[in-house]
Amino acid sequence: NMLHQKVFRTIICILFCIIALLPFVLLVMNATRDSESIKAGVSLIPSTHLIENWKNLMIKQNGMQITLQKAIINSATITIPGTFLSVYFSSLTAYGIHVYDFKFKKFAWAFIMAIMMIPSQITIIGFYKFMMKLNMLDNYLPLIVPTIAAPAVVFFMKQYMESTLSLEMIEAARIDGAGEFRIFNTIIVPLLKPALATQAIFQFIAQWNNLFTPSILLTTESKKTLPLFVQMLTSDQFKVDFGVVYMGLFITVIPLIIAYLLLSKYIVAGVSLGGVKG
Repeated sequence: NMLHQKVFRTIICILFCIIALLPFVLLVMNATRDSESIKAGVSLIPSTHLIENWKNLMIKQNGMQITLQKAIINSATITIPGTFLSVYFSSLTAYGIHVYDFKFKKFAWAFIMAIMMIPSQITIIGFYKFMMKLNMLDNYLPLIVPTIAAPAVVFFMKQYMESTLSLEMIEAARIDGAGEFRIFNTIIVPLLKPALATQAIFQFIAQWNNLFTPSILLTTESKKTLPLFVQMLTSDQFKVDFGVVYMGLFITVIPLIIAYLLLSKYIVAGVSLGGVKG
């Protein structure tokens, strides 16, 4: 029976792996194929058009007011500060709700949870009008600063703190005369590393791939992000070169893989850490 369970579990894991990796493998394969064969059908066998697609992408960007390099820099300018702000301030918020007792604690938590239920698409018109009044359209700040409020990250960090943080340790630090911010920055943040790394990956991916808000707020072509750059590759309605489009998508995915590889060791450490404590 145990053996059956093990085999079943393995099969399920392999299936999930295939489902997760298949779109990525297709994307990489399509980056090596020419437009006609991509239109013809799906293939998991690499072709020989990778260099050609890259060259065509370079030619295509000459006709645009933005280069691939600029689009990558634009995306990084928004994503890196945005990821840091959302993860740090969400952890701070979760810490505040977890550690302190105050009058409206339950209400504050319920309010954060309620915001989590509201999709950003609903609030975008109001946000757009607000930015218009502030004269902030076509600017990166409205794409970076609001990332401070990330209810999903607050929720995750609070759950994590409930299982790992001991309030006695915080009390001991206070007795030693450490200030509240110093306690958080020097004692709590290192303890949260696995959770912070996990959320940093999710936030980085979400913001790097974000097409919705930048497409509404950014109008100048040279300020556009990488997903918008790839979208612009498909704007030629008569002849879309799918090889070039997939090349653009492939380049979009590379930083995500790098971010994951850099942070994954913390996630693995976090899982094993939790296991040892249990």
